[in-house]
Amino acid sequence: MNKPLTLEKVVSHYIEEKRSLGFKYDKNEQVLNRFIRLAEQEGYTKPQLDEALVKIWISKTVYETEKNRQYRIGVIRGLADYMIRLGYQAYVYSVKSRIFLNDTYEPHIFTNDELAELFQSAAKMSDTEKYPFRSRQYTLILKMLYSTGMRSSELMQLKKNDVDLDTGILHIRETKFKKERFIPLNETILQQSQNYDRYIRSYEQWQQSEHFFFNSQGTSLKDIYHPYRLILKTAGISHGGRGKGPRVHDLRHTFAVHCLRNWVRNGKDLTTALPYLSAYMGHSGIRSSQYYLRLTAELYPDIVNTLDVDYGWVIPEVDIDEDN
Repeated sequence: MNKPLTLEKVVSHYIEEKRSLGFKYDKNEQVLNRFIRLAEQEGYTKPQLDEALVKIWISKTVYETEKNRQYRIGVIRGLADYMIRLGYQAYVYSVKSRIFLNDTYEPHIFTNDELAELFQSAAKMSDTEKYPFRSRQYTLILKMLYSTGMRSSELMQLKKNDVDLDTGILHIRETKFKKERFIPLNETILQQSQNYDRYIRSYEQWQQSEHFFFNSQGTSLKDIYHPYRLILKTAGISHGGRGKGPRVHDLRHTFAVHCLRNWVRNGKDLTTALPYLSAYMGHSGIRSSQYYLRLTAELYPDIVNTLDVDYGWVIPEVDIDEDN
């Protein structure tokens, strides 16, 4: 006899569907797990989404920001839409009831001088007895993020066997939307990666870890945000606090904008080049790459005319989204 379906099981099926569509969905899964715990505490286990339960869930907690609350509302709305589609009873919290926040983040595109200061500051990081390779490691990490346009999460998941230092090819597996891809390193970064690899092999953590970049315990890096903040401070680059910037992710944005800038100045046809940039960066489609055209035009007045005349039709009036 089959067990009766529960709300927890419906949520599990919803997460499975999202991942089958290519979404990583890790953060949303954590939020939904919290929702299930709340539902159980309140006595809700049936496969339905009652209005009373939803209103308990959307209540703002004492130390919560409004932005985080709106995120939780969005997650539960997605679940409600899914349940209704499958024929379950579900209360959908009205979009009209939401408070829309005007906090769109404008990426910080590093100048060449800022990048030079950033890399020099990383090289000056204080090494310790337990972490004697930190300065070399973070210097290469920042250079690799900028020169490849990788997401920081992709870099932290790089395994040793994902990095071919003979051919200079990175195999990116743990990606957003599960878009596995290969990234070639430029000659300078390849040489610096080879030097790093020869150097790091002398430490016992190298033997313990399967990752190309690892921490002082020999396990994968979990946090590069705080070291990055220290490097920014040493470089004299002002940071507005968490969620403000410049963010680590802005190195990825800078890569894309600098790439487009160089292509335009070199007379490359962007209508044929943009799909390559999209595939290289692991975007779900070309629309995400098009956003960088507008950023490039805003930052480099000398190429505005070229972009307006030749590519104005392809520059969207959209904000950057999480695909990047």
